[in-house]
Amino acid sequence: MEQNKVQELQDVVIRFSGDSGDGMQLTGTLFSNTSALLGNGISTFPDYPAEIRAPQGTVAGVSGFQVHFGDHRELTPGDYCDVLVVMNPAALKANRKWLKEGATVIIDGDSITEEHLKKAGFKTLDPIEELGLDAYNVVVPDITTMTREALKELGLDNKTVVKCKNMFALGICFWLFDRPEDYARRYLDNKFAKKNPAVAEANKRAIDAGYNYAANTHQFANHYRVAAASLEKGTYRTISGNVATAWGLCAAAEKAGLPLFCGSYPITPATVILEELAKRKDLGVKTVQAEDEIAGICTAIGAAYAGNFAVTTTSGPGLSLKSEALGLAVMTELPLVVVDVQRGGPSTGLPTKTEQSDLAQALYGRNGECPVVVMAASSPSDCFHFAFEAGRIAMEHMTPVILLTDGFIANGSEPWRIPSMKDYPTICPPIVETAPEDGFMPYVRNEKMVRGWAFPGKTGLEHRVGGLEKDAVKGSISTDPDNHQKMVRARAAKVALVAEDIPVQQVWGDEEGDLLVVGWGGTRGHLQNAVDELRSEGHRVSLCHFNYIHPLPHGVREIFARFKKIVVCELNEGQFAAYLRHELQEFRYEQYNKCEGQPFTVTELRRKFESLLK
Repeated sequence: MEQNKVQELQDVVIRFSGDSGDGMQLTGTLFSNTSALLGNGISTFPDYPAEIRAPQGTVAGVSGFQVHFGDHRELTPGDYCDVLVVMNPAALKANRKWLKEGATVIIDGDSITEEHLKKAGFKTLDPIEELGLDAYNVVVPDITTMTREALKELGLDNKTVVKCKNMFALGICFWLFDRPEDYARRYLDNKFAKKNPAVAEANKRAIDAGYNYAANTHQFANHYRVAAASLEKGTYRTISGNVATAWGLCAAAEKAGLPLFCGSYPITPATVILEELAKRKDLGVKTVQAEDEIAGICTAIGAAYAGNFAVTTTSGPGLSLKSEALGLAVMTELPLVVVDVQRGGPSTGLPTKTEQSDLAQALYGRNGECPVVVMAASSPSDCFHFAFEAGRIAMEHMTPVILLTDGFIANGSEPWRIPSMKDYPTICPPIVETAPEDGFMPYVRNEKMVRGWAFPGKTGLEHRVGGLEKDAVKGSISTDPDNHQKMVRARAAKVALVAEDIPVQQVWGDEEGDLLVVGWGGTRGHLQNAVDELRSEGHRVSLCHFNYIHPLPHGVREIFARFKKIVVCELNEGQFAAYLRHELQEFRYEQYNKCEGQPFTVTELRRKFESLLK
C-alpha cells in the first residue's frame, strides 16, 4: 500500500519537546542511541529550561531534545527540524520557529484543552491556525488516551500510566523511521525490571502501542529509512562532552602514572564531570564534593602539591570564585586543570543555556601578572582528547590550564571511536625523586622554563610553597624588586613556550582565499558546515578554528595574511576578536556575534558570510 512505502533519506532532524517532567530527554536519548547502533552519524542537542521548576504547561518550562542522524558524520544537531514531536501546546509554541518547510508535527491531542492553551499564551482555541501550520503535515493523535488504553490491564495508577506517554511517541518515531525497538526495550528492562517490572512492562507496551498506531492508522504518507554512515573502522559508543572530558582526564592520569584527584562543587552544566569521575574508584580516582567553589580548587591545589594529577570543574560563576586560588596555583607553579563548562551569564544568568563568554575571564580574570594556558574543545567527542591534552600540558609544564567547553557540547552527544591507549603518549612530569648533592633548589628551571615537582615527605626535597613571591632559585620568600621582575617574566616565558609543544595551526579548506572564517571551541561544527556549503558552490572560503588559545599556536600570522577578509564568529560579544586584535594587530577583523543562549545556525552563518563575500 502507498502508506507502507519506504523513502530513503540522507539525514533527518527530529525534535522532541514537552514539559520538563514529560521525559523528552530520555525519549530523545533512546532514539539517538538506537540510530547510533544502526551505524548512523548522530549529533544531539538537549535543551533544558533555565528555571528549576517553571509552571507546568508554560513556555518557560519547555524541555527539548534534538537529534540529527544521517548516512554520514553529523557535525551539528541541525538548524531546523523535519519532525517535531510535542506533548503540549506550550512546546508547540516554543518550537514553531524551528520547523522546516513541510515538516511533520505530532502533538498529543489530549493536551489541546482550554486550560493548556491559556497557560501557553494562545489567544484562540485553535493552535494550528494561530501558528499558521496549515501548510505542515500536522498529526494530532490522542497520545495520553491511547497510552491509558494500552496499559489498562496492568493495574497501575494514573500518574504512572501517563508518564509512559513519551514512550508512545517514541514508538511512533520508531515506525516512521524504520527503527527497531530492541535497544529501548533492553534499556527499560535494565532500568526497571528488577525493582519495578510493571513499570518496565508498561513502557515497553507503550512503545508497541505507538508503533502499531503509526503502522495501522495511515496518518503518515510513508515511512523513511536512513542508511548507516561510512565511519572509520573501530569500536564506537555514543558519548557526551562531559563524560568524554571525565574519561580524558582519567586517561591523562594513567599516562602520567599519577592518581587523579578532583575537588569540585556541583554547578550546572559541569556537574556530570564530577559525577562521572566519582564512579571511577576502580581507576584510583579520588573525588571531593566540596562545600563551595573556593574549597574545591583549594583541595585540588593541595592534592597537586602532594603529587596528584589535580582537577577542578566548574562553570562561569564558579570560575570567578576560583580566581584567587588560581593565582595561588600560578605562584606556586603547580599543575592544575580547571574545566569551565561555559553557560549564559553574567551572575546566575541562563544556567542551562550555552555561551562562550568566559574567554576574557579565562585569559585575564586574576590579579597581578598571572598567565595560564587556555584551551577549548570543539565537539562532544573531542572533549576526551583536549582533556587529555590539558592534563599533559599542566603536568609537563607545571602550570594551571583552563579547559573551556560549553553547555552545547557538554550535554550534546555523538559517536566516539574508542581509542587505544597505546596511541596516546606517555606524560612525563618533571618529578624530582632525589635531592642533588649541592641541595634542592625548587625554582631551578629546565630548557622549557619548567621547575621540578618535588613531593612532600622525601628527605632533602623539603621546600616552601605559598602565595608570597619566591626567590628565583631557592624558593624562599622574597620581596626584592629585581627578583619579582625576574619571576614575573619567568612565569610568562614558561607559558609562552607551551607554543613549542602544541600543533601548528591548520586551515580547513584552501590555504588562501577571499574569506577566512575564524572560530574557537564548540562552534566548530556549525562553522565547518557553513564553510563546506559555500565551498561546494565555488566560493573561496576557508575555516581557521582554534583549540589552543593562550598561547596561540605557531602559523596563525601566516594564515591570516593569505586571505582578503577575516570574520571572527563566537557566542559572545567579541572576546576572541578583541584578543586577536591585541595579539595580531596588523589585521582587520569582521565579527559575527550571538548571545542568545543558543548555538549558531548554519543558515545565519551563511547569510553573514555571503554578505561579506559581496
